[in-house]
Amino acid sequence: MKWVMQLLVLTLVVAGAFGSGYLVAGSPKEADAPLPPKELVLPERAESSTLGPFEIASPKDRIPESDILVYSDHVVLNIKNTQWSKFTDTNSMDPVIDAGANALQIVPKTPEEIQIGDIISYETDYGIIIHRVKELGYDEQGWYAIAKGDNNPTQDPSHVRFSQIKRVVVGVIY
Repeated sequence: MKWVMQLLVLTLVVAGAFGSGYLVAGSPKEADAPLPPKELVLPERAESSTLGPFEIASPKDRIPESDILVYSDHVVLNIKNTQWSKFTDTNSMDPVIDAGANALQIVPKTPEEIQIGDIISYETDYGIIIHRVKELGYDEQGWYAIAKGDNNPTQDPSHVRFSQIKRVVVGVIY
């Protein structure tokens, strides 16, 4: 099983490195049809002081189900302009992104593609930061996002402008 995961990672790295329009893991068989998705039933959310009364924003769903093909021996993700990313383990995005995690990211074209809950990679004077969008707005300089690491106690110190945003996470691979 470990070699299958290594093959998946290697194939995704190679495909992502070359800007492939799709990612393939495993060895496809033409006669093999995709397996149907399994329906999962989520439990009712408990009313608890630890969960709080409010829904937490999730990232935008950018990959249509029709572009996710799961076979018995490989997976095909049809994602245009995908880039493969590795991260420094700063613990700011624990537990979503931690040591050993990798991500598939796309480059957004307009601010309208960014929504609250998305995980973005953005450029600062200190390097690239990957954090979750907590708020969107406009000020005298135009559009901005406010970001925060999931495991950080406070939001990032400055507004993130669209020109700083390099990528948006569309998948995390562990």
